[in-house]
Amino acid sequence: MPSVLVIDDDRAILALTEKALSTIADVETAATAKEGLDKLRAGAFDTVLLDIQLPDQNGLAVYCEIREFDRRIPVVFMTVEAASSTAIEAMQLGAFDYIGKPLSVDPLRDLIEKAIEQRQISSVPVAISADDKSPGESGELFIGRSPAMLSVFKAIGKVSKQDVPILIRGESGTGKELVARALYQYSHRSDEIFLAVNCAALPDNLLESELFGHEKGAFTGAESRRIGKFEQCNGGTLFLDEIGDMAPSVQAKVLRVLQEQRFERVGGNKELTTDVRIIAATNRPLEQMVADGDYREDLLYRLNGVTIELPPLRERLSDVPALVQFFMAQAKKEFNKPDLEGLSPEAADLFEGYHWPGNVRQLRAVIRRCVLDTVMPVITPDGLPKEITRIKAADNVLGGIPVSNETLDGAGLPQLVKRLLAEKSTDVYAEATQYMEKYVITEVLKSTGGNQSQAAEILGITRGKLRDRITTFDISLTSNVQIG
Repeated sequence: MPSVLVIDDDRAILALTEKALSTIADVETAATAKEGLDKLRAGAFDTVLLDIQLPDQNGLAVYCEIREFDRRIPVVFMTVEAASSTAIEAMQLGAFDYIGKPLSVDPLRDLIEKAIEQRQISSVPVAISADDKSPGESGELFIGRSPAMLSVFKAIGKVSKQDVPILIRGESGTGKELVARALYQYSHRSDEIFLAVNCAALPDNLLESELFGHEKGAFTGAESRRIGKFEQCNGGTLFLDEIGDMAPSVQAKVLRVLQEQRFERVGGNKELTTDVRIIAATNRPLEQMVADGDYREDLLYRLNGVTIELPPLRERLSDVPALVQFFMAQAKKEFNKPDLEGLSPEAADLFEGYHWPGNVRQLRAVIRRCVLDTVMPVITPDGLPKEITRIKAADNVLGGIPVSNETLDGAGLPQLVKRLLAEKSTDVYAEATQYMEKYVITEVLKSTGGNQSQAAEILGITRGKLRDRITTFDISLTSNVQIG
């Protein structure tokens, strides 16, 4: 389990944080700066929660010592006044974030979870070559000997130390963030900060604030100044995931940073400078988006200087056995299954024969589920999810994933639920929800003649999310929308 160090002289705060974070991390507490620094040097922590006002030393000075000891550990400041100039100064120095007192449990837990995730992103070593590494020592993306992956390895080796923007392209689940992490870890900036932002996960106004920061009063709810990622990441590497889902107004500001390394906070008029290396990723057809007027051509050219193409897993099925071994070793240790020996030959054949629409991410999820569910030393086809073992049928398969023995329509849901209950499934909600999602999206696309913009508007989702579902479900956009 991840570990968190909390440094604060208030016993009530220590008790609150210890209780609130106990479900997500092991919590160590310290009442003074000296005690906290001693524990930090003696242990291994994923995040530090630090009070700005300590009895024996100023929190900013403590932060500088933490930074000197380990530049990659995220530090979250606690302050009585969240809008204080001291907290802002801490953020400008490179702190991960700050939170105001009195502490609220849910925001605190969410923030610490993000910090732990950031620590894992920037600290887990990634091996480019698997020649002299065992599967347990390398990242899942970098397992395999297929020609497509060897080309990716070579590209990373060539450009990682070149201080230029890089665009990573590939389907969802292929490992674009792992490539970004490898580029960072093998760059000249590896001792500096690495931050990741998912552009599709935030509304346009919040994304702009997340990237560039905002001044107090810049918009409704902006009660204090906030430091954006470009400012926090000065000297380091910023990974912009799903760059194709960025609004035109934000595209213009990102282009300026790429060209001049200058920007302004939202609602501000002071020009700020930064030195950030940008790595971007997308699964979207940016060239088509430029032609449609949805994406800036000049930004595409700036991002597209160096491009790394990630192959889908179905194009490197020869790597599946090594990936399975790696994920199985991880899950065996995580779920404490010491007697697990592996997959039967029949099960292994099914894994290699499946087309994996969700790519490496889906493979990992399936392996984890198999290991978690098995009570036998060998995983056989009986222990595999039904999408892997079920025979394809043209009238009841969606993207290679058969969803039921009934026709894919609204009336088939009751039969599906009854069958799952009869089979004593422990995943009824997920399977039923997926069934209905496929049905609804397909029917809406049929009603719009395959027009994705209209379909996204009717569905109430973004075009990026719709495109992702179309790819996942293998929906053919012809005059008659069909299920693959």
